[in-house]
Amino acid sequence: MTQIIAEAGVNHNGSADLAFALIDEAYKAGADIIKFQTFKAEHLVTSAAQQARYQRVNTQKSESQLAMLKRLELDYSLHQQLIEHCQSLDIAFMSSAFDGESLQFLTQTLGLTTLKIASGELTNAPFLLAHARAGCKLIVSTGMATLADIESALGVIAFGLTADTREIPSREAFEYAYASKEGQLALKQNVTLLHCTTEYPAPFEEINLKAMGTLARAFDLPTGYSDHSEGIAVPLAAVARGACVIEKHFTLDKNLPGPDHKASLTPGELAAMITAIRQIDVALGSPVKAPTVSEYRNRSVARKCLVAAHNIEKGTLFTQSNIAIKRAGSGLSPYDYWRVVGSTASRSYANGEPIVD
Repeated sequence: MTQIIAEAGVNHNGSADLAFALIDEAYKAGADIIKFQTFKAEHLVTSAAQQARYQRVNTQKSESQLAMLKRLELDYSLHQQLIEHCQSLDIAFMSSAFDGESLQFLTQTLGLTTLKIASGELTNAPFLLAHARAGCKLIVSTGMATLADIESALGVIAFGLTADTREIPSREAFEYAYASKEGQLALKQNVTLLHCTTEYPAPFEEINLKAMGTLARAFDLPTGYSDHSEGIAVPLAAVARGACVIEKHFTLDKNLPGPDHKASLTPGELAAMITAIRQIDVALGSPVKAPTVSEYRNRSVARKCLVAAHNIEKGTLFTQSNIAIKRAGSGLSPYDYWRVVGSTASRSYANGEPIVD
């Protein structure tokens, strides 16, 4: 079954009430996981860092990233309460760290066992190494990346998963770890890749969903899709194309202030997406092409057989004019047509009666 991550992200707007409400809605929609973002704004951006274009458009406010992100911090003290609320509802809690202090908090203080690495951190080698050494399962988003970027990141992770902590990190060490059997096995056991287009909302013509298959073939790792497009069509297509994980932003209200609300699903849309994904999961079924149980019941009704085109007396020669092919429920297959034509009827047949000679 496809693992579904409801991405709350920063759509709590720094409000505890909104954060708890987002958990409730993700649970009601049927998500497996709700994911937040954990960071200290001053550790994430400088005072000179400007907003992305989509952030200016969506917030309708021009300010520094630092000012914007300060309002969107999820207070450390709130995390444990959110985790306990998730546990009470039986929905998993996850968060992405964006700085070293937050990573330590998530893994050492809260004891999270699965981490999501955001697309913007894919080239942050020291941070990737810290994630790998945290001993968690890793979901790695690949927005903005080339195959070379991804391979380099996986080399760092392979090194972190397999090398002695006393070994000095280097490009050569990362490349060796990636190429080694031990490194490849560690990646397969611990890493899932997500195809992603880093734009909010992502234009359909820039989704390039076929690239998800390219990732799976290139790296032989479990592969899913982190979606920033409008609506639910693209994540449904991703599941049909084999995504093992779907991540999708959602909000309580698209009109709330904040950078991500407008590119997020409402709770009702999230529930509709999840319902459709579960239907697709079931519909994907088996790769074996064979009649199903229902089809076996319908074959005799839907398929045609040889029947008498009119009354046929015993001993009459079967010809093209006295044999018809119609639905009748039973009788010889149309494949027997050429064998029967020219033979003699061993019994009499009424008009429309299946031929069994």
